Amino acid sequence: MKFKNHLLGSALVAALTLSACGGSSTETDIPPVDSGVEGSILQLEEILLINQSVDLVLFYPDDTLTNINWQQTSGEFVNLLATTSKVIGFTPTTPGDYSFEVSFNKNGGGVQTLTQTATVTSDSSLITTRLAHEVRSGNKVSLRAQLADNIDASLIQWQQVAGPSASLTESNPNGKLAIFFDAPQVSKDTYISFEASVTVQGTKYIDKVTVLVEPASIINDNAYFDTRVAKVFPYNENSPYKANLTNCVYSNTLTSSCTLSKLPLIAKEVQNSSNIPSSDTIMDRVVVSHKWMGDRFKEFLMNNDPHNDIKNLLRATTAIVISYDVRPSFYWAATGAIYLDANNFWLTAQERDTINEAPDYRAAFGNDLKFVMPWRYVKDNSYASISTPASVRVDRAASVGLYRLTSLMYHELAHANDFFPSTEWYIHSSQDRILDAATSSNFESDQLSISLPLQSQTMRNLAQVSFSGESASSTQKSYLPDDIESFFRPDVATDYYAYSSLREDFAMLFEELMMQKRFNIYRDVAITNQPTGDNITARDYIVTWGQRGRIGEQSIKPRVLFSASRILPEFDSVTALDTVPAPIAMIEGDDWIDNLTISPNPLNSQKSSKSVSQTQQY
Repeated sequence: MKFKNHLLGSALVAALTLSACGGSSTETDIPPVDSGVEGSILQLEEILLINQSVDLVLFYPDDTLTNINWQQTSGEFVNLLATTSKVIGFTPTTPGDYSFEVSFNKNGGGVQTLTQTATVTSDSSLITTRLAHEVRSGNKVSLRAQLADNIDASLIQWQQVAGPSASLTESNPNGKLAIFFDAPQVSKDTYISFEASVTVQGTKYIDKVTVLVEPASIINDNAYFDTRVAKVFPYNENSPYKANLTNCVYSNTLTSSCTLSKLPLIAKEVQNSSNIPSSDTIMDRVVVSHKWMGDRFKEFLMNNDPHNDIKNLLRATTAIVISYDVRPSFYWAATGAIYLDANNFWLTAQERDTINEAPDYRAAFGNDLKFVMPWRYVKDNSYASISTPASVRVDRAASVGLYRLTSLMYHELAHANDFFPSTEWYIHSSQDRILDAATSSNFESDQLSISLPLQSQTMRNLAQVSFSGESASSTQKSYLPDDIESFFRPDVATDYYAYSSLREDFAMLFEELMMQKRFNIYRDVAITNQPTGDNITARDYIVTWGQRGRIGEQSIKPRVLFSASRILPEFDSVTALDTVPAPIAMIEGDDWIDNLTISPNPLNSQKSSKSVSQTQQY
């Protein structure tokens, strides 16, 4: 997504210009291969196989539909995750009839109901495409194919077969498991379809996937979000802030920051004896593109915040947005909200199907440099979190991504409490705009930079290359890992990302302390070579220098105390720092994986060849 810089010197976590990938659409229409009857449910494939996606589209291009609700009425149960959308998609695993009913209001009139039965044969497809859904013109779209085991992905052929031509990010998508594009501009509801095929032993297997594109008004030049954002809704339909919530935090019509009377800080609702917001109070501020995202966030608050750290930190926010198109996560002072990548929350493969998987726009930053500064969180000499590749379609337990999500929450909410520190929660007028109230703060991150500043301007300049996409100079391109060690090691940053801005420096200190003291999880940071070529794994990164638990450096501890004591006063950061151990040095010349088991007496240890974390993911 892309949005305006209204921060007057910005402390936005991500760079303020987030360009969506994909080219613009053309005006060329690809004739539909299926005849669609307006005012009906479209099923665009007549013959359906096991493991072949089923797409059902409520198609009323000349009407306005509201209060949409899909229900399955018969057949093997399928989990529908977008029951209020015009489009549902699922993948049957058994043959038989699958029947559905959808109710809706047309043009403000009474309730209407349609039914549809999809019949799945007993044959199986070797290729599955996902996921049918609705988008607005200009939305980012990703579609993925899944192959049966032992079939080479290079055999995949993609072709658009219906609708206005969409310009893919890659001119030749064949041999790719996923394709990406921006939804074309349309004047009324229009469906576009792609088919993916694979030929095995002379038999061609085909599956089609359809996206319904809705028209969207032109985005004004002064809009805060100036590329198309997803359609979202309040998680709690009875939220007292329902009327203002989405328009104030995630809308292309937002052109001025809302006032605190429309959307106050959560802190304003918890002036009681405990001063801790309840999960219900917080959920009144949650905005989602899919209901399951709010369900997972609520479960996280109720089951995985034993010290109420996250609930207390959320007092400094106005809202929480979780949407399929948010990537990377960020905090924005213009709205007072945090925006969370839904990839942190999915538990089932079906939930993951609903998330746009366009890569983090920062992925290629710093590729011209000759060094990398990887990081990871470690517990008992093993990775604290495990990433699941998009090509692997599995369910996962909440514990798998828990610590990554928790560190993310500590980080983003550190930003919120920098702009809205606890000393200023109750001093602003309800008529103040959120942005004006935020930028009137005496930023603690500014005070940190004055009292206990970072020293290396060279590292600051390099961070702009690695995290903001600036072009590297010839001098920067010449730096070797040994050079970077001489800049970084004697300074007082805990991580390379801390050099990207004063705000990030402030947040990184707090995040690392909380993960260590609450969960006995330590952060590794290293300086390595930058491997080149194909099939790179973590074993290709050779450590020149690195540390586990860098916050234990005596020169850094005062900075950690400065940050933590201001972000979360309820936490006893003085006592916590007294028990922070000295850092553990990594072994020079060993690779990134060999340096996983450097802590003494681990409860368990596990080596692997995971891909290295090359960039800060917040």
